[in-house]
Amino acid sequence: MPSFDIVSEANHVEIRNAVDQCNKEIANRFDFKGSDARVEIEEKQKLLYAFADDEFKLRQLRDVLIGKLAKRGVDIRALESGKIETISGNKVKEEIKVREGIEQERAKTIVKLIKDSKMKVQASIQGDAVRVSGAKKDTLQEAIALVRKSVTDLPLQFKNFRD
Repeated sequence: MPSFDIVSEANHVEIRNAVDQCNKEIANRFDFKGSDARVEIEEKQKLLYAFADDEFKLRQLRDVLIGKLAKRGVDIRALESGKIETISGNKVKEEIKVREGIEQERAKTIVKLIKDSKMKVQASIQGDAVRVSGAKKDTLQEAIALVRKSVTDLPLQFKNFRD
């Protein structure tokens, strides 16, 4: 029976390259001369930390980072900004989380969306992915189109298409 998986993944190699490019550009920009603005990456917890002298420079730093990520093909919707914290004097820090996988509640809404569409496909939650299976490839492609159109706040990939 044909099937595919709906997953949400980020390319960590491209994220690291974008962070490196961002740090290089910040080091060379005139408006950041003498400041301690940088982006650090923590791959184990899938976190990015943005440091700057004040909130204005932090916003500029985040704009540069988002531009570099977009150029490298990383979906910006995979990033979840945290709150801005004040550290040591007037310096600020922001924690940016890289979202991986589909949360349980979100997976349930995707399964419900597919079941409510009355298509002849079955959807089930497999860990942090959603598996969709059906008798015909055409109905699976219709399910892909439906999910792409309906879910816009989360970057989704459709993988493991099996015949």
